[in-house]
Amino acid sequence: MTKFVYQFEEGSGQMKNILGGKGAGLSEMARLGIPVPPGFTITTEVCQYYYAHDLNYPDQLFEEVREHLSKLEQKTAKIFGSPDQPLLVSVRSGAVVSMPGMMDTILNLGLNDAIVEKWASNPSAERFVLDSYRRLLQMFGNVVYELKHESFEKLLSAAKAKKGVKLDNELGADDLRNLIQGYKEVYIQEKGKAFPQDPWIQLTESINAVVKSWNNERAKVYRKLNKIEGLIGTAVNVQSMVFGNLNERSATGVCFTRDPSTGDPALYGEFLINAQGEDVVAGIRTPQKIHMLETPMPIAYQQLVQTCRQLEKHYRDMQDIEFTIENEILYLLQTRSGKRTGAAAIRIAYDMHYEGVLSKEEALMRVHPNQVNQLLHKRFDEKEKKGFLLLAKGLPASPGAATGKVVFTAEEAEIQAANNENVILVREETSPEDIKGMHSAQGILTARGGMTSHAAVVARGMGKCCVSGADDIHIDEHGKSFRNSQGIHIKEGDIISLDGSSGEIFQGSLPVIDPVIGIEFEALLDWSDEFRKLKIRTNADTPQDALQARAFGAEGIGLCRTEHMFFEGDRIKSVREMILSASLEGRQKALDKILPMQKEDFIGIFQAMKGLPVTIRLLDPPLHEFLPSAEADIKELATLLQVSVESIKEKIVALKEVNPMLGHRGCRLGITYPEITRMQTRAIMEAAAFLLKNENMTIEPEIMVPLVGTDKEFIMQKELIDEVAKKVMDEFQVQITYWVGTMIEVPRAALTAGDIAKTAQFFSFGTNDLTQMTYGFSRDDINKFLPEYLELKILKEDPFASLDQTGVGRLIKIAVEEGRKVNPGMKLGICGEHGGDPDSIEFCHLVGLDYVSCSPYRVPVARVAAARSAILNKLP
Repeated sequence: MTKFVYQFEEGSGQMKNILGGKGAGLSEMARLGIPVPPGFTITTEVCQYYYAHDLNYPDQLFEEVREHLSKLEQKTAKIFGSPDQPLLVSVRSGAVVSMPGMMDTILNLGLNDAIVEKWASNPSAERFVLDSYRRLLQMFGNVVYELKHESFEKLLSAAKAKKGVKLDNELGADDLRNLIQGYKEVYIQEKGKAFPQDPWIQLTESINAVVKSWNNERAKVYRKLNKIEGLIGTAVNVQSMVFGNLNERSATGVCFTRDPSTGDPALYGEFLINAQGEDVVAGIRTPQKIHMLETPMPIAYQQLVQTCRQLEKHYRDMQDIEFTIENEILYLLQTRSGKRTGAAAIRIAYDMHYEGVLSKEEALMRVHPNQVNQLLHKRFDEKEKKGFLLLAKGLPASPGAATGKVVFTAEEAEIQAANNENVILVREETSPEDIKGMHSAQGILTARGGMTSHAAVVARGMGKCCVSGADDIHIDEHGKSFRNSQGIHIKEGDIISLDGSSGEIFQGSLPVIDPVIGIEFEALLDWSDEFRKLKIRTNADTPQDALQARAFGAEGIGLCRTEHMFFEGDRIKSVREMILSASLEGRQKALDKILPMQKEDFIGIFQAMKGLPVTIRLLDPPLHEFLPSAEADIKELATLLQVSVESIKEKIVALKEVNPMLGHRGCRLGITYPEITRMQTRAIMEAAAFLLKNENMTIEPEIMVPLVGTDKEFIMQKELIDEVAKKVMDEFQVQITYWVGTMIEVPRAALTAGDIAKTAQFFSFGTNDLTQMTYGFSRDDINKFLPEYLELKILKEDPFASLDQTGVGRLIKIAVEEGRKVNPGMKLGICGEHGGDPDSIEFCHLVGLDYVSCSPYRVPVARVAAARSAILNKLP
């Protein structure tokens, strides 16, 4: 018979798949002799069974739960449901992968009217018992019966207002009794039935609620955003309660063994005296910094420090720990690898390597490429801050800089972001239901909560800028505004700026500057270069972009889009003159004007790359894209070129295509207008010849023919290119090694790659168009149906963001195999947007490409991703 329930001491850290992360951590701590309140774990297999069997549980489950509850009673010398020495338990979720705050928790289970009456008759325990009961009523009602959180909060706020106090723990016993009565009435009014007095019913219904929370909306969104797949469900942990809200010698807190924002190797966290754990993470009270615990509770603090060291040494990673102190006795409730910012991940990996804890390979595997991306975000210029009004200052919960329009609801954040507006989500405190809005916002600001509040933890995991605990601002969520302590009024739609590194909140839009790359980051990139097999190039069209990419470690340019140069300065006039010309002579005259401009472009790019390979794509988009559409612009062009408005309009109509992306573009332009290919080839070769003769710089241009579908198209274009290249070399009396290849972006080209490879010297996979043509999806219109496709799991993810390895990937594999069969030394790369996506980079490594090319700011991400791919998939 399958075992569905394990006592903590029966499990281990190796059983994470069935005990979940929290259960495995509790089992491992129990095995290590760390003080853990006893309890048991219901396995993830129960959750899997529940959803596979029409929301039914295995027949023996609750019989097993009773057996393990009985063992728990023996260990604690307490009885569940008894007024004498009552056992109270918590019920918590715990998936294999940490999903902070996304699923549900219920504390203080086992209390009822009879137990409370008996226990509270002891004057020293009265307030504590009543406080625990009102917490149970609220959490159980909200989680299990789905009663509105606001219904309870409204009564709590009224009680505090009547008493004239600000904090929950300032309410007395009589206040709590009245509050409990009010809470019970909420059950009757909203649910139509009373809070269950039978502790066993409380327990079974709570277990059911936690299992159901696996598929609540916020948990599904979190898994989707973080690409968490393949899990069978959540485990459920039933644990005997220890009480941080027992008295002033009790406390609760969360701490990290290193700073999760910076990676600084010092204990980092917060605590509250006379509180329960939810108070810290929910931000109901602003907690104290962890080192301040040493003053009121020195022995417990030293035990905590020692335990943190023990756990970090055991797990060889920074730990995120939840603890409770009851009557100055320390208990640990959870340990897990802590979520961290990109900066912290790199610092921790670097330090742990030099501490002798991690090898370079292990250190690299501790840093996800997306965390590297966080370090490349811009930040505010400190000098510029002086010119902006400082509205308030909160806690620097997640570093970075964010500027945007203020919104007060997660829903509004989503709406505005969908309209390409940058927004700052402002809340009293965030909750798991805000997950979509937090993802949509540029930054998050909360008036309450500490460095380990929900907003802080989730924002750090997302790499979002966050300022929490800004209690100088007073939010009116109904009025959609907030005021600071000086009375300055900020309304929805007003622009503010957040500095997540300092906690400062400014009025207006602050300018930003580039990030500073530290020695730890440089070391990580150097280590990456030791292990990766793939070369990393960049997509760059200007010398400035090329220089930035080189600074980030680019080893060449994999895509230089020449059409982008056509829009620079006055040259668009010459381009339009070429398009509007009715004769070859007229087109050539215009092209003669463009030639020196293109030549200067290529000289600048070649100089920036200092001899590194540069792949230049010949003109790709349809000609109509260069012509104006607005009436005023058409009139201006007509005056400039001394032609009639009607003639320009006629040309625009003549160039109009039903499906231009599959129309007269790419190599098709070069075939019908060979003079364009000749001009661009001459500009490239003259630039290379100039640098060779004048600066002794050896350039080996890679000339790429776009949108080839047949070998004959490529052959015709290559003949033109070779003809012009020979003429230039003869004119300049130089010999230049150059390469002519093609972009594989048409499915037919991939399928007939062997034929094309007979004359092509390299392939570069243009996965943007290859994805578009393989799926039949327009990348410009996919967002109209993509959300439904992802929701219905028709698609696993956006195929334009992460390469479809099954379909598009198969075409790439065919092209690689066919190309290398004909030309074993053929150079192969990828230059679509997928070149900067870590999952796509791993595919490129496995399929045997030579390089990936991505935007300049993705180059460090690609370097790390390529190294991790090589480490994970060791190839000869």
